[in-house]
Amino acid sequence: DEFISSPPRKTVRFGGTLTEILLKYQKGDTTDFELLKHQLSDPDIKDAQIISWLHEFRASVAYLTKELEQLVNILLKLPWLRRSREVVEEYLGFLGNLVSAQTVHLRPCLRMIVSQFVPPRITIREDDVDISDSDDDDENISENFNTCHRALQTVAGYVPSTPQFLMPILVEFFPFINKSERTLECYVHNLLRVTVYLPTLRLQILELIIEKLLKLDVSTPQQDIEDAEETANNCASKEKSTEEGLFDMEEDEDRRGNKAVSPSVERMAHPLAERLDILMTILFSYIKDVCHVDGKLDISKTKDLYRDLVSVFDKLILPTHASCHVQYFMFYICSFKLGLAEAFLDHLWKKLRDPNNPSVIRQTAGSYIGSFLARAKFIPVVTVKACLDLLVNWLHKYIDNQDTGANAYCDVALHGPFYSTCQAVFYTLIFRHKQLLDGNLRKGLSYLQSLNFERIVMCQLNPLKICIPSVVNLFAAITRKYQLVFCYTIIERNNRQFIPVVRSGTGGDLVQTCTNPLDSFFPFDPYILKRSKKTIDPMYQFWEELSAEDLENLKKPIKKGTSEDEDDDFLKGETPQNDGVVEIAPNSYESNTRSPVSSIGSPADCYVPFPL
Repeated sequence: DEFISSPPRKTVRFGGTLTEILLKYQKGDTTDFELLKHQLSDPDIKDAQIISWLHEFRASVAYLTKELEQLVNILLKLPWLRRSREVVEEYLGFLGNLVSAQTVHLRPCLRMIVSQFVPPRITIREDDVDISDSDDDDENISENFNTCHRALQTVAGYVPSTPQFLMPILVEFFPFINKSERTLECYVHNLLRVTVYLPTLRLQILELIIEKLLKLDVSTPQQDIEDAEETANNCASKEKSTEEGLFDMEEDEDRRGNKAVSPSVERMAHPLAERLDILMTILFSYIKDVCHVDGKLDISKTKDLYRDLVSVFDKLILPTHASCHVQYFMFYICSFKLGLAEAFLDHLWKKLRDPNNPSVIRQTAGSYIGSFLARAKFIPVVTVKACLDLLVNWLHKYIDNQDTGANAYCDVALHGPFYSTCQAVFYTLIFRHKQLLDGNLRKGLSYLQSLNFERIVMCQLNPLKICIPSVVNLFAAITRKYQLVFCYTIIERNNRQFIPVVRSGTGGDLVQTCTNPLDSFFPFDPYILKRSKKTIDPMYQFWEELSAEDLENLKKPIKKGTSEDEDDDFLKGETPQNDGVVEIAPNSYESNTRSPVSSIGSPADCYVPFPL
């Protein structure tokens, strides 16, 4: 009875040889052909069966023409990756034979390989409903990815035109941003591995990855990330206080002393920020690995990668307004060698001064120059001086050409690049003035006086009216302290001329003032993604809080009116009320995205009553 009820033992094969089956099919006899398809589609097919069929298929690839595309698709769906080593080797041999003899099947082969670049999904169904759908935590997944890359290299070795057919498939299979972190992580990692053995695709693959990262970045405003972190911290604090109430004091002390750091500390509370953090960490690791051989910087490889990254920067990053994190790939590679940082600054400088570039691109280039000079620790003072000389000389020439003509009036539309350059210079001075004056105060002051800030500030174009108020206020305080220029008279006059805008809405009239007419931002504002920031922080210049003595020495202008439209690089901060100083540091994005926790690493804008 047991023998009768049990299924028959699967044989390795049935029917005639593969060649005979295919010849019969061409003559119209499809019986054996259908049996062949049925056996190859069997989910319980054994390794021995797969090897036997593949061995015959390798010898019969000449018959696998376009008309047998359905049969080839069944072969490409065989579960070969998670099989024995013998199956894997036989399958790789079959792929090589197939694409070399029948290039018509190249695309399906590439699609099959690329589809394996993400972890398989495990779906559990009950009553035709998916109750679980998660990544397969297969311990052999790394080995499977290695095999996929072997397969891709095998195909590319037989068909030289593989890269041009592969790239559209890589774009098509890129997971949506709402897929799991693991799925995105594996796919991006595998894309970057492809660049190692198909270097002609590197630029296109970097463009693809950075374009996806950029979409993630602009979909997660800095304020949303900070709000999510604050909410998560508050919830964690409540849970901790509730938990601590269950223990006595001694037990609690002992528990805290022995408790290991939770992995959740590394996670971002915002789901999209978590994905972005993981992918930025991978990108930074890739840049480091490509540029270093045996722990030493390889200049040639670094230059080649730098050129590709600059190309991506120009195409994707520079035209994108207010991205927060992705642009740091340029910051990171420039930290490897001063020559790269200087090349990047020169590249931005050429963008800024070229009148053939759109005004918005020139203005953004100015923002990048100022932010990069201010924030990059690896840029020495001598380079800062050289850049200031270039920028300030250009400003003076611009004033020579414009200050007495028909356009000699304050207008962002006409003089946007000029105002952006002014703001870059002011911002650089705010962060770097101590280093510029360090060592030899007399020599440092002589250098700053040679820049002739007074002419720039006093010109008819009136940059103090256009630049972000917090930049203007700190610049005014520093230049007054060192008697470089007195800005407060102009600031006070600008305030009197400031015209509020009345906007009518359903809730009544709303009076607003636009305090960022340039719509500018500082691209290297503090980096807040937890994992990847560990790469950036050691080379990043955070804002040093002003000491009580500094606050006493610096004379502040009259406080400008703030509004919902106010933009600024500086992050919001506070000082104790009893100091008699009101400290406000608007963010570089809309003020409705400000957060009280965003004061880390950026200067506060300080106001005290203007001395009459």
